[in-house]
Amino acid sequence: MSTPDVSTAGTGTAEAAGRARAISVASPLPGRLIPLGEVPDPVFAKGLVGGGAAVIPDDDAGVLTAVAPLDGRVIKVMPHAYIVQHASGPAVLVHVGIDTVGLKGEGFSVLAQKGDHVRAGDPMISVDVSFVRSKNLSMCSPVVILDSAPDAIEPPASGGRVEAGGHLFDLPGQLPEK
Repeated sequence: MSTPDVSTAGTGTAEAAGRARAISVASPLPGRLIPLGEVPDPVFAKGLVGGGAAVIPDDDAGVLTAVAPLDGRVIKVMPHAYIVQHASGPAVLVHVGIDTVGLKGEGFSVLAQKGDHVRAGDPMISVDVSFVRSKNLSMCSPVVILDSAPDAIEPPASGGRVEAGGHLFDLPGQLPEK
């Protein structure tokens, strides 16, 4: 009786050993998904920072908490953006809104610190979406795998919905062994 169990387990193990385990990247915010090519900023839209996707919070969003996109270490955090690096190497940038650096932190609160070890879904920053929009700024929020090819991920269908902490995309390819 145990032979089928061993055979099944062996097949799964052999398949898993042949490829790296995918790392899921979570959405930092709730909202509507768009491919990077639709982001209203040419640096992100052309994939100059890396491949990824973007989330646009709902029009009636108030204060939202942006969360960590994956398990890792916070390597940079500013009021409007943060970077989390996975232990295997890839780093993911979350940029909350477009041109929000010009707000100099107004409308944002930093909740995490550089060097913190976080898990996907942990609070990173809060943002007053209504305030940002009152300054005529876009809340389109790119989520980018730094130093990756512009087409590193399969872009999401424009208009799909995601919740904060929900699956956004998987990091592509084989991961370096540590």
